[in-house]
Amino acid sequence: MFYSTHYVSPIGVIMLASDGERLVGLWMEGQKYFGGTVTEPLTEKTDLAIFTAARNWLDRYFAGKTPAISELPLAPIGGEFRKAVWNILCEIPYGKLTTYGDIAKKVAKRMGKASMSSQAVGGAVGHNPISIIIPCHRVIGTNGSLTGYAGGISKKIKLLELEGADISGLFIPRQSTAL
Repeated sequence: MFYSTHYVSPIGVIMLASDGERLVGLWMEGQKYFGGTVTEPLTEKTDLAIFTAARNWLDRYFAGKTPAISELPLAPIGGEFRKAVWNILCEIPYGKLTTYGDIAKKVAKRMGKASMSSQAVGGAVGHNPISIIIPCHRVIGTNGSLTGYAGGISKKIKLLELEGADISGLFIPRQSTAL
């Protein structure tokens, strides 16, 4: 059984999902792939300990603090490849950026492969089921494009600004590339 609750943030309403003990989802209202990894119905339940912990984490994050991802028990639903990509996302420090290509190189090395497709990595990043906490907003295109954020480019920019990332040399693509 899966549970949900809502959190009102500076970037809009966020839905949290849990298996009762661990966080399995965090989606911004209107986000592409909203709730996509949870295939069972969600039961609204606001008083779970994990939801209290997640709301506290988000309160601190939106107040400009840097809470550790490890404070929350996370259980993103996905295959081995996607989980490998999401684990690498968790290693990106606050206010820092990386590219899909850099992640592809790390995933290839960890999986014992000669190379990995940046597009495949982009698909995994785009389907990240625990946005913000698993920081997919810190990934940009190799050319400096603020590309591929399922929550929308304007929200990606707000999150990066909140974290103090230098986005001065980055640009918004002409059309959305969210996967």
